Amino acid sequence: MKSETIIPTALRTLQLQATAIQELADYINADFVSAVEKIAYSKGRVVISGIGKSAIIAQKIVATLNSTGTPSVFMHAADAIHGDLGIIQKEDIVLLISKSGDSPEIKVLIPLLKGFGNTLIGMAGNNQSYLATNCDILLNTTVSQEACPNNLAPTTSTTAQMVMGDALAICLMEMRGFNKSDFAKFHPGGALGKKLYLRVIELIAKQEPPLVNPAASIKEVIIEITKKRLGTVAVIDSSKEIIGIITDGDIRRMLENNHSLEGLTAKDIMSKSPKLISSESLAAEALDLMRTNHINQLLVTEQGKYIGVVHIQDIIREGII
Repeated sequence: MKSETIIPTALRTLQLQATAIQELADYINADFVSAVEKIAYSKGRVVISGIGKSAIIAQKIVATLNSTGTPSVFMHAADAIHGDLGIIQKEDIVLLISKSGDSPEIKVLIPLLKGFGNTLIGMAGNNQSYLATNCDILLNTTVSQEACPNNLAPTTSTTAQMVMGDALAICLMEMRGFNKSDFAKFHPGGALGKKLYLRVIELIAKQEPPLVNPAASIKEVIIEITKKRLGTVAVIDSSKEIIGIITDGDIRRMLENNHSLEGLTAKDIMSKSPKLISSESLAAEALDLMRTNHINQLLVTEQGKYIGVVHIQDIIREGII
């Protein structure tokens, strides 16, 4: 391959993949509906099997289904006939994936699965194949052409399989009313998990909230900001209500605009109507609010009372950004 042909080849590959996905729309039919309903109303799991590249796609679909509320398990088609058929339980739905639908392992496996009495869903790229004509429900993933220049290596066909699996998973999510809270239960680790469950209260749990009264001197304000090391201080009245906020930036602007600090108080330099967030809000919501308002901290309230400050650095430390 010459350098000048790399970009055209890559673009051709992308176009073929896109076309394969678009063509799947013709195969979202009554069989697809039946597959979704069978799985949704089943009391068992989805056992997904395949051989070669289809086995890899099967594992990905299993992972997607498990993480979106549909219990699933992978069974390699070759291992199935050597003992792994024991994975299948009475109420399980079996999804068998194969591009050709005629590979030797698939042909051996299908009669055995049929003998178990479980519903067999086939995902095949040939609707005349052994798998397509012997399954209970067919998910057609036929593609007109592989992206491989020899039209051999599974490329667009595996993309079609993966996308069909995703369509299945999303439909099942909606049927079950699977929401963000459910998703968070299955994704407790890493940045994704923290976005879904980490709350503001957890970020400020050990914090001593910085605060001053409206009559505090500028020196007292600076000392409080420096002591609490959050770059800000809340201004609280005698009723313990928040009436303002003073940030490092407010201090700098005050120094630029005033030749003398004598007589200045917290009330004179504070910003009124500061942005607030509830302690029970998600850390991700706090981040969105900061970004929207181009600020680095929010005052945190609990039942309407001031309890601390959440800073963007707190969120960065948790890996959410």
